[in-house]
Amino acid sequence: MPELLQAALLMLTASASVVWIGIARRGYGEAQQPALFCVQLAFILAAGAGGCAVAHLAGGFETLEAQRWLLQATLLLGFPLIGAVALTLARQWTWSRPNWGRLVLGLCAFFELARQLGWSEPYALGLGLSSAMLVLYVGLLQWPSRLQTGAGMLAGVLMLAILPWPSLPLAIRSLADYQLLCLGLICLPLVWLLLNLPVNSSEQLETCA
Repeated sequence: MPELLQAALLMLTASASVVWIGIARRGYGEAQQPALFCVQLAFILAAGAGGCAVAHLAGGFETLEAQRWLLQATLLLGFPLIGAVALTLARQWTWSRPNWGRLVLGLCAFFELARQLGWSEPYALGLGLSSAMLVLYVGLLQWPSRLQTGAGMLAGVLMLAILPWPSLPLAIRSLADYQLLCLGLICLPLVWLLLNLPVNSSEQLETCA
């Protein structure tokens, strides 16, 4: 599949996911708003990566470095946020706004530290693996709802496919050539799963201090 089409797909599906979550947030209670905002942030990063790729491939703009940075941010910040949100919504936990803020700031700090030290790939592998496992776990929690479980399995497997696996055979590692495509295919099933978790927005849940 041409890289330009992959980039366009990612830009469109990630942007649609941001809008979809933004509309759906109106039906959720105040307790779930910070979590849903974190999901929007993750898809904004992915949409930005797709947009930079489209600008570079279609218009010849010098956006390649920005695309690489946003792809790294998607793996090192976006994926962990999505995994954390999936777990908290599925288990009907509620974290306070300061806790979500600490998580975002902590991930940003470690993201930049790993980038400066040249540890981005192993760090992304560890975080991405943990995030994918959380999404798979959340999907399994929805059984016997086949659609929700299937969405979780699909998203989790695609997340695993685009991680920087250093010791896999070349044929499998070549999936990195389809990183933009895999990211684009992840977006809508993942959003559908998150927005269909059995969360009662009017339920009074205990907030973690």
